[in-house]
Amino acid sequence: MQRLLQDAPTVEQLRSRILRYRNPEDLRPIVQAARRARVVLLGEASHGTSEFYTTRAELTKRLIAESDIRFIAVEGDWPSCFELNKYVKDLEDNEANSAREAMEAFNRWPSWMWANREVEEFAEWLRAYNLQRSTRERIGFYGLDLYSLWESMQQIIGYLQRTGSPLLEQALHAFACFEPYGEDSQSYGISAGLLGESCEEEVIRLLQEIRTSDRGSGGHQSHRGGEAELSAELNALVAADAEHYYRTMVRGGPESWNVRDRHMVHALKKLLDFHGSDAHAVIWEHNTHIGDARATDMAEDGMVNVGQLVREQYLKHDTFSVGFGTHHGEVLAGSAWGAPVEVMTVPPAMKGSWEDLLAQAGEGEDLLLLFTEEHSREAIPELVGHRAIGVVYDPRHERGNYVPSDIAARYDAFIYLHETHALHPLPLESLV
Repeated sequence: MQRLLQDAPTVEQLRSRILRYRNPEDLRPIVQAARRARVVLLGEASHGTSEFYTTRAELTKRLIAESDIRFIAVEGDWPSCFELNKYVKDLEDNEANSAREAMEAFNRWPSWMWANREVEEFAEWLRAYNLQRSTRERIGFYGLDLYSLWESMQQIIGYLQRTGSPLLEQALHAFACFEPYGEDSQSYGISAGLLGESCEEEVIRLLQEIRTSDRGSGGHQSHRGGEAELSAELNALVAADAEHYYRTMVRGGPESWNVRDRHMVHALKKLLDFHGSDAHAVIWEHNTHIGDARATDMAEDGMVNVGQLVREQYLKHDTFSVGFGTHHGEVLAGSAWGAPVEVMTVPPAMKGSWEDLLAQAGEGEDLLLLFTEEHSREAIPELVGHRAIGVVYDPRHERGNYVPSDIAARYDAFIYLHETHALHPLPLESLV
């Protein structure tokens, strides 16, 4: 970490800028500032903190009431999130009787990111809200990520079989290329990235054929009447970009990160096109994805992210990003990739960090900050360490979890929750 500030005058200046957050009604200034944006990006400082999820859900409900929000898109896999989407929209092919039953589809580690009580409660609220609206007005729940290479291929095959598509034989041939790797992404990545034995040509050709077939049936207008076609195209996009991701991941460097975040923006654009030119969206992802990379040291490493790309594509006035942070508490995480999930202690923020400055300024209360003309950024340090916790966490090595950030350039608003608690994972058979 390049720099942490310990500046008492800055703390005093922050006190004149902060807003107290004591109940959901206090979110009103953020809702008012964000409701006109076409894309509202809501972050989290970890994937395992209950208050990040519940506050994000509360903000989303209020944005739905005041804006033409047509879908929520999250840092999750397309196939599993689409099962939950079918439930909350009550689509014809939905087979789940509850959100929890639909969430059995989250069967890949870390399942708790989406198979948790906080998301379950929001999904049940969203279904109840949707059932009061016409089918065309119902709000969706989609996944933007690309880790589901094999699951997406299986979904494509199933769709082509159900529709009697002439592309079925081509798809079976394309996906046969992956069979020797037994759904082992690392093995495929090593073979494709280091040995040059890639399946890239096959999946790219299939994606192009599916797109051509869709245009022949009416383009995105045909999607407006059926999400099955949309899902097939998004699964094909996942297959193509996931192949690229795993091929680049073994080489190291920023390229695989950039492939992933560019994919998420590409998927977001597909969803916005599908829902129409007047559609608005809410994005739920980690701060490292939704906060503008150009305001962090990520830019120095040649990395881009969703927050930067969306601002560049839709212009800053058409986007609004909200970062989150906490001073101390608990978090749900694993000690290593694939390790059993556990409740871990989040130690007090490091002295001079962004979270420490807010703890001092707010004297232990939850806070809101708006980085707009009405709420000057004069008191905000140009560069300050800002904590980020992933699905893998070791509280003993905290210094490496802080990202040097120009906070007011990285986000449009910030929600500080002084003490937080771990997510509540659902007791699903698929949860590990």
